[in-house]
Amino acid sequence: MKTRIAIWAVTGAIVVASWSIYFMTTHRNLRAEGGLGWAILCLTCPIAFEAHRRMSFYFVLVVNAAIYGLVGFVVETFRRRYPARSISN
Repeated sequence: MKTRIAIWAVTGAIVVASWSIYFMTTHRNLRAEGGLGWAILCLTCPIAFEAHRRMSFYFVLVVNAAIYGLVGFVVETFRRRYPARSISN
């Protein structure tokens, strides 16, 4: 279970790295557009709601990895508690 939670946390870090690469290469401000891009950003990186503050890349990376790790912990706990049942015909 620890490995799966670590995978969730690494996924959160990869999401932040991907968004930062996107912002560096396109120089786009998704918040100004207020469209689908901003919605996807807020869904994949919850700390984006605090966009009115300047935050360092490493702070956002750690916070997003922690959020994804917490979500992974909850999901994996439910997966263990309620295993999938196969339905036979």
